Amino acid sequence: MTLILSGTDGLSDVDGSAATPAIRGTDTNTGIFFPGADRIGFAEGGVQVGEFDASGNFLMNSGYGSTAIAYGCRAWVNFNGTGTVAIRASGNVTSITDDGTGIYTVNFTTAMPNTNYAVVGAAGESDSGGGNRMLGLRVLATSSVGVRGFSSGSSAVDLPEMCVAIFR
Repeated sequence: MTLILSGTDGLSDVDGSAATPAIRGTDTNTGIFFPGADRIGFAEGGVQVGEFDASGNFLMNSGYGSTAIAYGCRAWVNFNGTGTVAIRASGNVTSITDDGTGIYTVNFTTAMPNTNYAVVGAAGESDSGGGNRMLGLRVLATSSVGVRGFSSGSSAVDLPEMCVAIFR
């Protein structure tokens, strides 16, 4: 097989493999290869660690020996829900709206394509004296999600430790 490198076609006619990627640096078993039609693979140490498949899905091997679709966290936030609500760290979250005692709206920077997403989270206090704390889901919207902090007695409460992640 002949490697073709031109200004028009770029690099062509070499697919490579995980063991010997088509595009690599001095580490000959780490780089990019083409495992099949409309697929781009990534190798590290001669092992496939990632791939974009023909449907545009990103697949990754996180150490389990095979690749699987990686479902990305589309938005996340860690915030203090007491007093003046304050975001500690976040991704794709513009702000938190305090809608009342223990009731919050997490506002997205970039809207979700629809409301078919999953919300996971945790709520609690820094010390162990507060009893059980929970996070509840209120409203799914494309531009935000409503969450609620609860005590073990089902009362809405402001909590200092609130973490929310959205997967789609």
